[in-house]
Amino acid sequence: MLRKLFFLIIFFVGYRALAQRQQVPEIFKKQAFNPEYSWQSKFLFDYDVHFYWLDISVNPSTTYVFGNVTIGASTLVDKLDTFAVELIPEMAIDSAFLNGIKINPPVRDADNILFPISPVRGRGTSFSMKIYYHGTSPTGGFFSGVSTAYNATWQKQVAWTLSEPFAAKTWFPVKQDLKDKADSAWVFITVDSNYMAGSEGLLTRVVKLKNGKKRYEWKTYYPIDYYLLSYAVADYRDFSFYAHPDNPVGDSVLVQNFIYNSDKYLRENEAQIRKTGELINLYVNLFGPYPFRKEKYGQCLTELHGGMEHQTMTTLGNFGFDLVAHELGHMWFGDHVTCADWSDIWVNEGFATYADYLANEYLNGENSAQTFISKAQKSALSQLGGSVYVPEDQVYMGNEWRIFNGRLSYNKGAAIIHMLRHEINNDTLFFKILKTYQKIYADSVATGRDFNQVVNEVTGKNYDWYFNQWYYGEGYPVYTVQWYDSANTVRMTTSQTTSANKPGFFKMWLDYEFQFEDGHDTLIRLQQTANTNQYILSLSGKLKNIAVDPHNWSLEKINSIIYVNVRDRKNPAWFSMGPVPVRNTLYLKFRFPASSPRFIWISDLTGKTIYKASTRQQSFSINTAGFEKGLYLVRVETDGQIMVRKFIR
Repeated sequence: MLRKLFFLIIFFVGYRALAQRQQVPEIFKKQAFNPEYSWQSKFLFDYDVHFYWLDISVNPSTTYVFGNVTIGASTLVDKLDTFAVELIPEMAIDSAFLNGIKINPPVRDADNILFPISPVRGRGTSFSMKIYYHGTSPTGGFFSGVSTAYNATWQKQVAWTLSEPFAAKTWFPVKQDLKDKADSAWVFITVDSNYMAGSEGLLTRVVKLKNGKKRYEWKTYYPIDYYLLSYAVADYRDFSFYAHPDNPVGDSVLVQNFIYNSDKYLRENEAQIRKTGELINLYVNLFGPYPFRKEKYGQCLTELHGGMEHQTMTTLGNFGFDLVAHELGHMWFGDHVTCADWSDIWVNEGFATYADYLANEYLNGENSAQTFISKAQKSALSQLGGSVYVPEDQVYMGNEWRIFNGRLSYNKGAAIIHMLRHEINNDTLFFKILKTYQKIYADSVATGRDFNQVVNEVTGKNYDWYFNQWYYGEGYPVYTVQWYDSANTVRMTTSQTTSANKPGFFKMWLDYEFQFEDGHDTLIRLQQTANTNQYILSLSGKLKNIAVDPHNWSLEKINSIIYVNVRDRKNPAWFSMGPVPVRNTLYLKFRFPASSPRFIWISDLTGKTIYKASTRQQSFSINTAGFEKGLYLVRVETDGQIMVRKFIR
């Protein structure tokens, strides 16, 4: 799929042998669909895309597009007699040419355009299809394909594209298959001569045309996924400079910025724009060489609310530090290595969000980094469930906001990378994982499970359990911590429940800061290996308090941190319980042995007993699924001692 040195543009060659009269094959009459995305024709997967050449005319005041697209490809079947692309009905096909020979008009099936063609025989046979088309791309919404807007402050009209995840077909004929990266692409954009147009790769020529227009000819020779092709057009000026990362030594990266053509805009934003160079240098050190250093890193200013990581030419709405840091991070995570399926959008968005965290950590300092990660964690914890992995039945057109869910794909996605770094507890090893991942999947696609395997290989340990609970699982752990100290010894019980049913337990390392009355503190890292763990720690001094995860490494909620007084320590009826509030199961943990059974009663506030049991076990669970919501009392009696606690369901 990713052969780099594909043909020298075979669409210039006319294969007259294919000019015989075309027959409509029987299978064409019975359209079949891709089982992965039910709206796609199976015919799309009979060929491998190698090259896109978009030669289009656009205007910043409209979403109207006309021109042609050439697709260079090779066959994946013994006989290719139907060529398929995706293109919405609002875009009309004018004509098409197979290897330079005009072919019959296609048949449309919803967004699938099906061309019956003279058979191209033999697997791996190269061919080209040139399609002339025109139409007005629908507007409205973030994922609308082509958008236009006017900036009143700078008095600029601008148009831009955003094809992720399924909107490329709203403005050009395309095969929307993440696994089929093109080896290279040309994007030629014709505009009125008072405008400039930005796109992927290097600007190889600007051609003045006779009709008062200009054609901007952009060419990229790096593998690229369909949704990363783009254009942006406005009254721009080119503000460019070079970054000089030290890997490889002596390297230079062109940083090309198409900004609104205004001296004032440049004065107000130049310092911020130049920070892009610092970010490139940082990411090269953390992730490896800039993937597209032979071409550029570019940024086109538009009225987009946010940014879109179009390969080598990000489209963005401003040059804010966090936005630039995020979109630049995508050049490694999302563009150089792209998710193999939209279910695994985490390998794009979770990592780009964490790249933003790293930019804050290394360039802006600890306070900025802590603010960033605590905000991401708070977002992840704001709802009880939801997995970072997007279940397959939730990936479909019209459900884009589930794929790009800010809480899950971005914030929880970044939080679990941060926590993985803490679990590994070795930054040299952690960043080696990121660099190894970039090397193995360079110019290709990957899944969350692929990254999981890289973690295993680099660390020499099996982290499948981590990904099963944090990436595929839902929710987060909830802790109750109980402690007492005596004679330089701290005894601590940590009880974990979960916010969602899957998983029922999170194995994890947690940091505990033991704070003493004389002002000193001690940080200890402890692993939670079961729903309830007990620890005996030798610590000198009078303990005042315990803080859990003081530096925001982990994803958890703390119900309570309870100091157990002297009287309770001698009580065989003493118990801890959780979670608070209770969902379906209440867990009791007895600290001290008893010589006789413990009798347990649960009553409501009227005094009515609604549950009773007895046990000799040190741990006991109670099914509360049938309890009404409200406040309850738990009473335990044994050996003549009593203890009562409250809980809310």
